[in-house]
Amino acid sequence: METELETKPDISYKSAGKFEETRFEKIHNEIFKNSAEASIIVAQEIAQLIRSKQEKGKACVLGLATGSSPIKVYEELVRMHKEEGLSFSNVITFNLDEYYPMSKENNQSYHYFMHQHLFNHIDINPDNVNIPDGTVHIDELNQYCIDYEMNIKNAGGLDFQLLGIGRTGHVGFNEPGSHVNSGTRIITLDHITRVDASSDFNGIDNVPKRAITMGVSTILRSKRIVLMAWGQNKADIIKRTIQRDISSEVPATFLQNHANATFVLDQSAASELTRFKTPWLVGECIWTQELKSKAIVWLCQKTKQAILKLTDRDYNNNGMSDLLAQEGSAYDLNINMFNVLQHTITGWPGGKPNTDDSHRPERANPAKKRVILFSPHPDDDVISMGGTFSKLIKQGHDVHVVYQTSGNIAVTDDEALKFAEVAKDFIGEAGAGINFKSVIEFLNHKSENEIDSLEVRKLKGLIRRRESYAATRYIGLKDENTHFLDLPFYETGQVKKNPLGPEDIAIVKNIIAKIKPHQVFAAGDLADPHGTHEVCLNAIFAALKELKPEKYMDDCWLWLYRGAWHEWDIHEIDMAVPLSPSEVLLKRHAILYHQSQKDRVMFQGNDSREFWVRAEDRNKNTAILYDDLGLAEYEAIEAFKRFDY
Repeated sequence: METELETKPDISYKSAGKFEETRFEKIHNEIFKNSAEASIIVAQEIAQLIRSKQEKGKACVLGLATGSSPIKVYEELVRMHKEEGLSFSNVITFNLDEYYPMSKENNQSYHYFMHQHLFNHIDINPDNVNIPDGTVHIDELNQYCIDYEMNIKNAGGLDFQLLGIGRTGHVGFNEPGSHVNSGTRIITLDHITRVDASSDFNGIDNVPKRAITMGVSTILRSKRIVLMAWGQNKADIIKRTIQRDISSEVPATFLQNHANATFVLDQSAASELTRFKTPWLVGECIWTQELKSKAIVWLCQKTKQAILKLTDRDYNNNGMSDLLAQEGSAYDLNINMFNVLQHTITGWPGGKPNTDDSHRPERANPAKKRVILFSPHPDDDVISMGGTFSKLIKQGHDVHVVYQTSGNIAVTDDEALKFAEVAKDFIGEAGAGINFKSVIEFLNHKSENEIDSLEVRKLKGLIRRRESYAATRYIGLKDENTHFLDLPFYETGQVKKNPLGPEDIAIVKNIIAKIKPHQVFAAGDLADPHGTHEVCLNAIFAALKELKPEKYMDDCWLWLYRGAWHEWDIHEIDMAVPLSPSEVLLKRHAILYHQSQKDRVMFQGNDSREFWVRAEDRNKNTAILYDDLGLAEYEAIEAFKRFDY
């Protein structure tokens, strides 16, 4: 019988920025710069295990997960199969879970997901693929789950189990309250889990309330477990899982008792771990300017004091005695930090002309700058920086807004049907660029899993385009300075997009080369539910890298804003742009011009508030934080981080 030690990986996990001291942590974890790097390493471990089993003439039994976390792992495994000859002929797979009830043909089923991302592209024997069946009759379900367990046992047990983690701490669909001895069974999904899945199902009402899942005990019997988590949204639950006691309220904590489990995280998912969040509480630190800023802001918030009120005792009592010894006194630390934050604040986001700019976030010259404001979707511009957008125009800069995608899948069928019926009634069918009768007929008879026709997608894209024009006109932008790229990677008609391609990068590169900007604003918020922001940002990075040799790029600065899901921490902000009450109201009205995204938002993530409410709350909270630190009091603040590309 194979021992557990035989399944230990030889793959070297070289994580990014890891501190040696991990005494707060109860599960081995490795942190990487991004999910792409981490996913390749995980895929390499799986491939190594498959090959080692092949050499021994044995089957390799894999437990597989669904969701966004393992997608890049599956992409790399498919690449290794096609380019390096990795065979899956000896592989037997068991998936963790499936919605119930759920047909295999439904494009929201995990059966569909696994074949779309992995099984259709490799040489695995279809008879070796095991995915819980969401169509089993309820009266037969108990025996089906028993049989699923027996099939795993008869295959020799799971050699490797791949996991993601939900915000409730579930692994598989083992929701809070799941017992450590639980086996494969049907379970009722937690409300938070259903909210998180709602964007995939076009609303929470369409998300199944139950699922079939492997049990906690089934997972724990795996010889090797790798759990992956990406993004800021997973940071809180990762901290609870890794650093707190075992509890059935956070089922993932049961993994603390597994002898061969590793959590593979990106830096955002690991950001709340003590050794990253507050490393001065763990041990001695190398006090960079960024870490000093982070620590002093944290100390102010913990002691509920303004920066200039902090004392030597505050530093000594909160793990920062070495920083105090290095800098000499609380007074010096406080003054320096106060000045750093003070210098981030400006009402001139394009630079203030004819002014000493040595302590300002932007250059004074040129006084009138060419500016590109990249917006991944046709509303991120006003949601994320509507006030700054307006200031740049009013202060005389040559501002261009560039919408990278059409945003068509975020328009509901009902909204599109309304516009189609109005257009048909008004202009009839003759001479129209879109056959509205055909669109109406399609939408009225659209099946559950049917992808929109090209004409429907065109109409939905036009709805968002015209909303964008209305918003930018309200802000004060000329129509000729509004650009729509409709990047090809996005135009699949479904939630899953194509990978970023050379054509996408070339389109972004061309608009930059045409405008030759002094400033580029781009979305640095990577927490959007389906990753479009990240792809759009990568397109900008790739284009800027190719253009860097051009002389005009020497004068181009890149500023990153964050969207509707997450804001920069205070210590990360390089430019804070205050908004007056009237500017806050202007921003709100600009957002509301995007009427298709109001009331029934299809992809709003795990936050039920409307986008204009989120934006106002976030901007006002940033202003409150600055005020609490002892700086000037403002109605609201939009925040930006400068990025060296």
